[in-house]
Amino acid sequence: MFAGQPFQGRLEVPVRTRRDILRSGLTVAGLAAFGIPEWAVPALAEGETLVPFTDIPNPFVTVPSETNRFLDIRKIDGVFTPKDQFFTTQHYGHPTVDLAAFRLKITGLVDHPKSFTVDEIKAMGREELVAGFECSGNGRGRMQGLASNGKWTGVPLKKVLREAGLKADGHEVVFYGADHGEEEADFRQQKIKLDQRFGRSLPRDVALSSEPYIVYMLNNEPLTTHQGAPLRLLVPGWYGVANVKWLSHIHVQKDRYMGKFQSRWYRTMREEKIDGETMWNETEVSRMRLKSAIARVTKEGSAHRIFGFILNDGTPVKSVEVKIDNGPWQAATIQTPAGRYSWKFFTYTWTGATAGEHTMVSRATDRDGYVQPEQLAEKKTFLEDNSQFVRKVMIS
Repeated sequence: MFAGQPFQGRLEVPVRTRRDILRSGLTVAGLAAFGIPEWAVPALAEGETLVPFTDIPNPFVTVPSETNRFLDIRKIDGVFTPKDQFFTTQHYGHPTVDLAAFRLKITGLVDHPKSFTVDEIKAMGREELVAGFECSGNGRGRMQGLASNGKWTGVPLKKVLREAGLKADGHEVVFYGADHGEEEADFRQQKIKLDQRFGRSLPRDVALSSEPYIVYMLNNEPLTTHQGAPLRLLVPGWYGVANVKWLSHIHVQKDRYMGKFQSRWYRTMREEKIDGETMWNETEVSRMRLKSAIARVTKEGSAHRIFGFILNDGTPVKSVEVKIDNGPWQAATIQTPAGRYSWKFFTYTWTGATAGEHTMVSRATDRDGYVQPEQLAEKKTFLEDNSQFVRKVMIS
């Protein structure tokens, strides 16, 4: 989800080598003396140093607020994003969920309306899936920090839905979180105030596919409040908004769901040419668009190592390339991913770097031939920005 609210606070992380830390005699627990949390130290080799980006906003805001969290992608240190770094944002804050009284309800066009406790959901299965996703509002303005990756534990959604039995005319499956707030809706000349639950929907075929899960654990630990405890929806390959947190009610209906966060807020407008005429096609945010981003640059000896990640909807990635300044595109190495829906890491070794400021950018190409675009001139809204992310570094 994307709340559109600025993060508050500041984290200033000094650039130090692992040798600096070892010389100081500090253990990991002693890193706080430098103002460096343990997670903020990437796994650098002996003699390897971080090269600072010159495109980081000042101040660079990374300290989480009470409800929002933001990942500093420069500090990615492993496939699974720790729970206290996993990005999160929402529209209505964190709801209070009484675990003793909690029930996941399934209503609407079903043969058998259901009401499950968390333990009953857990008893249905314990399957693991590695999946990463980003907020649809993630982009260069947030330094790509609304993205994370984790190992999720839960039960396939279709298994839960089959307990209720969807009727033949149940075409739309709506998912409501426990979070809610007062909204003012415009209807022609009237303004209507109402208490609205956060909701999103999936068409029947997607809901009954093997993709969506109802999850209750992240990285082998119970979900935190930030990640939607006790239950959340996970739709691998889809933007974060579809992964409804604090999932408390599933409602099956015949008609399309038209809630605010489906039909009005999370929309993208793209220009199309139809029979020679310009038309604007408005679509809802759903599956992630292929994106790569450079996250970190390090130096060891005379060589520089460029590290980044790729996110997409699960379509196999064919290649990722890196370009330095105005030079040619060069093939980078994609590390073996943790799964189809996991983010993919890539590296590129840059040799012969000269002193001064340089630009660098990556682009990914998937199996179907889709290439991450240089820019999105045909798009009028800021959501789903998967354009190439140019970085700047200073070489001394």
